[in-house]
Amino acid sequence: MKQNIHIKHGRIIDPANGIDRIGCVYIADGKIAAIDQQPEGFKADETIDATNHIVCPGFIDLSTRLREPGQSRKATIASETRAAASAGITTMCIHPDTIPVIDTPAVAELIKDLAEKADYPQVYPIAALTQKLEGNELSSMLALKQAGCIAVGNANQPVKNLLVLRRAMEYAASHDLLLMFRANDYWLGNNGCVHEGAVSTRYGLPSIPEAAETIAVAQCLELIELTGCRVHFGQLSCKRSVIKIFQAKKYGLAISADVAIHQLHLTENDMAPFDSAYHVLPPLRTEIDKNYLRQSLANGTLNSICSDHQPHDVDAKLGAFPETEPGMSSLETLLPLMLELVKQQALTLKQGIATLTSNPANILRINSGALTPGFAADVCVFNPNLNWQVNTESWRSMGTNTPFWGQTLTGRVTHTLQAGQIIYRLS
Repeated sequence: MKQNIHIKHGRIIDPANGIDRIGCVYIADGKIAAIDQQPEGFKADETIDATNHIVCPGFIDLSTRLREPGQSRKATIASETRAAASAGITTMCIHPDTIPVIDTPAVAELIKDLAEKADYPQVYPIAALTQKLEGNELSSMLALKQAGCIAVGNANQPVKNLLVLRRAMEYAASHDLLLMFRANDYWLGNNGCVHEGAVSTRYGLPSIPEAAETIAVAQCLELIELTGCRVHFGQLSCKRSVIKIFQAKKYGLAISADVAIHQLHLTENDMAPFDSAYHVLPPLRTEIDKNYLRQSLANGTLNSICSDHQPHDVDAKLGAFPETEPGMSSLETLLPLMLELVKQQALTLKQGIATLTSNPANILRINSGALTPGFAADVCVFNPNLNWQVNTESWRSMGTNTPFWGQTLTGRVTHTLQAGQIIYRLS
């Protein structure tokens, strides 16, 4: 049964509608019924007192791996959606590099079924751009779109043949499908594991130059002009890439871009020597890159922040640094790290919330990310001043591979609502 819920006395921040004030949110039949003015005949089944809390739209995460199907020893859709709910995330996009790959409608439907069983239906698969992500033959994009895939992409696997990429972009454009593009030139990347610079030289680690990203961005921008494909650049990591995005937007290309939250806080200089928690792709770059990414988020060149959540089991992070698997478990640190950007005056609170709500909703073209009456009631209530420690008691993801383990962070979700259902409350 859908409840009528009254959220009162919270500071409502809804960037899509230009709202930032103390007020009330009324929820009925799983939808936003009204802001401030109580609807006629409304009777609350539950009241949430949000005094000294922020009330905003539920967060939308454009880049996650939930490890199911295929790698349930690392994580499951059930475990990671619980972690997402505790982090205020109400919508997630998952990359196609599952096992098997999301290149058939059957796999997409399986993921949707698993999400429904986990009582978290707003998991959107990203369809494979090419069959088995091998970069050779195009996937059946229209059938995958009809099966519920929200976009297409090749995950971290490059399409080495630019003619194949061109044909794929033409196919995607013909069906108005968003292409989520991770820029990485395969040959220049050369199986590296850290940024090419002082740290890679000091520790003798195989490196990835920023040119591996910037050249792939430039090639893709040329093909966008040729094909008219709608493209979102995911997880950009360096200044020169963002300059190219800025120039392309200036000349009218309909593109968007995001950055992973850890790239806004960590650089190659923060890496503990040979600590695989810092092994991510793209790699942590320089202080100059980090600061430019922050500035570009504030001025709108970069549109959104994602978690780039990649949970791993312990074995995946053991061994020599280059042999470990890249990625961080990062759903639950998304909010406090965004609030840290606000504290450091890199963003305003309204801008920070927009990068996690209305901006990704606009990229995906979904009616979400806003507290607009009639929209599904995806709502996050959080205490911006609550301190908590990242430890086994507070952590819900099966993946504990985070460099923030043991640290005290500020900002904690107290209630998460998805389509009017309370899917998380802080006990």
